[in-house]
Amino acid sequence: MPKMKSNRGASKSFKKTASGRFKRKKAYKSHILTSKSTKRKRQLRKPTMVSDAEEKRLKIMLQ
Repeated sequence: MPKMKSNRGASKSFKKTASGRFKRKKAYKSHILTSKSTKRKRQLRKPTMVSDAEEKRLKIMLQ
């Protein structure tokens, strides 16, 4: 049987940390930035962790 392929879109969007969790970027930072406040845009820069509910699905996608 052939090897499992990892989901290429997911591998570009998520990075695995040393502890085994997944890091992701925040949404709503791509366009229409004039209507968003400076504070909101600054907070969207920081990466965050994937929720526990999504982590199991991501592990399968990024084998």
